[in-house]
Amino acid sequence: MEFKVLAVGDVVGGPGMERIRRHLRQLKRTTGADFVVVNGENASVVGITPSQAEDILDAGADAITLGNHSFSKREITAYLDESSRIVRPANYAPQVPGKGWTVLESRFGAVTLIDLIGRCGMDYGPDNPFLMIEKILKQVDTKFILVELHAEATSEKLAMGYLLDGRVSAVWGTHTHVPTADARVLPKGTGYVTDLGMTGPRDSVLGIRPDLSIAKFRGDLPERYRWAEGPTKLEGVLFTLDSQTGKCLRAERVDQWD
Repeated sequence: MEFKVLAVGDVVGGPGMERIRRHLRQLKRTTGADFVVVNGENASVVGITPSQAEDILDAGADAITLGNHSFSKREITAYLDESSRIVRPANYAPQVPGKGWTVLESRFGAVTLIDLIGRCGMDYGPDNPFLMIEKILKQVDTKFILVELHAEATSEKLAMGYLLDGRVSAVWGTHTHVPTADARVLPKGTGYVTDLGMTGPRDSVLGIRPDLSIAKFRGDLPERYRWAEGPTKLEGVLFTLDSQTGKCLRAERVDQWD
């Protein structure tokens, strides 16, 4: 039998949250997805609140991943410690709230979800994700292992994919909000995509009003980012796994555009 995992790209602002609330459960049915992971770190544009996390889970997600804006809304900190269904990057400093990986149940058995953050092009220096994943995998004994790398550099994400090829079920990238056309199965049986894309305003710069981004690049006086209005989109990848071996059979883009 086949175990289908849907990974959904970064949810941005009110429009992204509305798209998730209105369309995720139906998308789960039409794709036949058995397990859904949503990156929610931009639900408030910068950060996520407990109520937004609950809305994403209520809409049909089985788990939520985060990234460099994990703690931008401080009210999320207690929730990160309490919930097993939301993870922040495992290679953050050990004293910060939350967990970097979790084991959740599905109808095909236990699923390990691991969240990592890259170091190339970021504004700070988390622990090395390539060394951290090795430490985590020594503690994991599930058949299905899913890994997200929230990173800027495509090379860093590709390197992680090849490091884990044949050792985990799927590896996907987030953070750049721009979908890549390389969804595939790597040579040893791991599903891979460099970036899922984003869920939110279609006519935007990474979810933000284009005029605000243009002003920033022109060097105008800084202004608070606000999400764009209008049509929305949802972007992600459907990974089809062999339920007996945990290997990936197919990796296919799932893109909904208004």
